[in-house]
Amino acid sequence: MSTTEPTARIPASLRTEALEQLLTERGLVDPAVMDKFIANYETNVGPLNGAKVVAKAWTDPEYKKRLLDDGTAAIKELGFAGPQGEHIVVVENTPTTHNVTVCTLCSCYPWPVLGLPPSWYKDPAYRARVVKEPRKVLSEMGLDLADDVEIIVRDSSSEVRWLVLPERPAGTENLSEEELVPLITRDALVGVAKVQAP
Repeated sequence: MSTTEPTARIPASLRTEALEQLLTERGLVDPAVMDKFIANYETNVGPLNGAKVVAKAWTDPEYKKRLLDDGTAAIKELGFAGPQGEHIVVVENTPTTHNVTVCTLCSCYPWPVLGLPPSWYKDPAYRARVVKEPRKVLSEMGLDLADDVEIIVRDSSSEVRWLVLPERPAGTENLSEEELVPLITRDALVGVAKVQAP
């Protein structure tokens, strides 16, 4: 690889690994502490938590009501809380209404239930375009919605972070909460995709 190659062309995973190695060699980072942070975001914080929230809502009508009434409190019931999760509002997608989230100012995102935001969520093009032409942006991301489906763009901020409760797909009525969890993706929780039946 040439030293003049722009860093944007080097995969993020390689850049991250190189940075971690450099910080470790200089004694600025303890590898054990770094591994603990990485494990935390892979297992304790992230889209798996959001999937558990949705699966619980799909299988427990009383929990679903609490989730839609006070997202933050209902999410805390499952043990998911922390920075960037102080005020989460949950909105439900239906056959006639589709919610999609964005942060037009920066990249506010409900970390306790979605982990760190993906690069496309932080991209200025997504942040600007999804507000102006949401149907076109969703289509470009692989989600084509019927013309009669109303699209509502929810703008996250430091005061409120949005989480989408996606539609439960047909054919999953007999699946348990545990069986539903693997079907629910981060993109469905942001609103740029639908949950697919197995």
